[in-house]
Amino acid sequence: MRHVFFSFDWDDVWRVNQVRNSWVAKGSYTAAGFVDNAQIEQIKKSTDRAIKQWIDHEMKGTSVTCVLIGSQTANSRWVKYEIDQSIAKRNGLIGIYIHKVKDQDGRTSNKGEDAFARPPFNFKPTTNPVYPCCSYYDWVNDNGYDNLGDWIEKAARQAGRQI
Repeated sequence: MRHVFFSFDWDDVWRVNQVRNSWVAKGSYTAAGFVDNAQIEQIKKSTDRAIKQWIDHEMKGTSVTCVLIGSQTANSRWVKYEIDQSIAKRNGLIGIYIHKVKDQDGRTSNKGEDAFARPPFNFKPTTNPVYPCCSYYDWVNDNGYDNLGDWIEKAARQAGRQI
């Protein structure tokens, strides 16, 4: 069973939980990094050190990091930290755009920038010679509900990670 860390901007928690709920329904993987609104509010009140410790703890035992890309994800310093830690762990990396997932009011959002293509990472899909990153998908257009497991396995293979 593959253990996956999900990275996202905390303001996208509603959309993220739509992905999480489909993930739980599949039951073939375990997930880390998912939290609800109440937990996010508690974590936000923590010190930077405590937040880093929480992230590091959640990432233990993971082999793939899935960045759920909303409108502001690329601007999140915690997403940058999570990507940095994922690279250090040699986790497989994938980016999934979630802007077309409807929020609690039935609205979609603007497509966010690619978190991997911005400093300090600056890499493009599957072309980075130092780190074998990464594939991108659109949760809605690419049928994430049915394909997430395959995307995760592809990311793990790209990074040379075995089960």
